Amino acid sequence: MRTDYAEVFQSDAAVDKYERVVYAPETYSTAVSVRQRAFLRRLVRREFTARRPVQHDFACGTGRAIKLLHGVVRAAHGYDVSAQMLAKAREAGVYARLHQVDADGPVPEPATVDGPALVTVFRLLLNAPKDVRDRAIAFAARILPEAESGLLVVENHGNRSSLRHLRHRRNRDNAWFAELHHAEVEQLLARHGFEVIDRRGFAVLPAGAYRREWLRPMARRADDLATRSARLSAVATDVLYVARRIPK
Repeated sequence: MRTDYAEVFQSDAAVDKYERVVYAPETYSTAVSVRQRAFLRRLVRREFTARRPVQHDFACGTGRAIKLLHGVVRAAHGYDVSAQMLAKAREAGVYARLHQVDADGPVPEPATVDGPALVTVFRLLLNAPKDVRDRAIAFAARILPEAESGLLVVENHGNRSSLRHLRHRRNRDNAWFAELHHAEVEQLLARHGFEVIDRRGFAVLPAGAYRREWLRPMARRADDLATRSARLSAVATDVLYVARRIPK
């Protein structure tokens, strides 16, 4: 696990690599993002029937999770410690109010608590230290004080129960190779008064299956089919957890 997570994306080169390499067309991450978009938009339309929610995206980066929900939320706010990431989001025309927050100290104040709300935390939990994880979920708890306030969606893009785990010995010295078990995510959420009400996987095959051009179409098709089954989230590499505050 990295201890310098907040500093990693403070350089323009790191931000540019994130956009141009990690989320380049035809990559594993882009395929996962397409599936997540479809799931999240269905989720919002199903769960927020009386009034569209306001999205609060913590560690928003370049605004990927915000862009997934353009048009189905009432408004959006993105929060990040990196001025470079926020600049890239503005450059990309992300339709949201963007806020730079401190890397540590008190839990940031949300821009608004005008509910209902959907809080999203993507690609943060896996590589962040415990205090950063807790800070993110504590932020969500401020926006979602009650079960009726809305929903929290968090991403684990390194499920320990997936095929990706087979590489853990080879990557023991790789600071970017981290793993999170489902139980660890559930315990984190429970510490802040949340319970998981849904869980969905978005890739069963590891990222390596998408790096080979001849294998990529078969990998994409297999994962498209696997995503339709909620049961396969148990062994999926990339997982979203939908949570609600535990009723008092």
